[in-house]
Amino acid sequence: MKKLFVIMLALGLSTSAFSQGKDVVDIAVGSADHTTLVAAVKAADLVTTLKSKGPFTVFAPTNTAFEKLPTGTVANLLKPENKSKLTQILTYHVVSENLDAAAVLAAIKSGNGQVVLTTVSGGKLTATLDMGKVKLTDESGSSAYVVVADLKGTNGVVHVIDGVVLPK
Repeated sequence: MKKLFVIMLALGLSTSAFSQGKDVVDIAVGSADHTTLVAAVKAADLVTTLKSKGPFTVFAPTNTAFEKLPTGTVANLLKPENKSKLTQILTYHVVSENLDAAAVLAAIKSGNGQVVLTTVSGGKLTATLDMGKVKLTDESGSSAYVVVADLKGTNGVVHVIDGVVLPK
């Protein structure tokens, strides 16, 4: 546990210059690995919301994470008629708290190995440790891992994840 904390802290320190002075949207916009997420946030009209005061913890799926979804899923979700579904999925990746890696690890420890996070969409994500990594499990039992932690912004923190978690 101590080793994991040191690794996550080091990741946070090494990326702090990258995210300095930027909000959670700016962090995603500045990442070549998050173009799909940025397009989705724009299509759902969530830019203004996520640029507000917050605080927000954003679990940001990479482009590769979106590519793991069935063929055509992203293109379908980006259609104007699917805006409400897209909004529900995106807000399922956001928690209205500023939860850096240390806070997530502390919550998992105090929760006897897990913490249930309530997302902006009202859904639940369960965070646990699996082989030294923070694992997020959605309401259907699918999971994603935090691959980069603590991209700190002016209105919250972004944690990069390797999968898309979906609400029920």
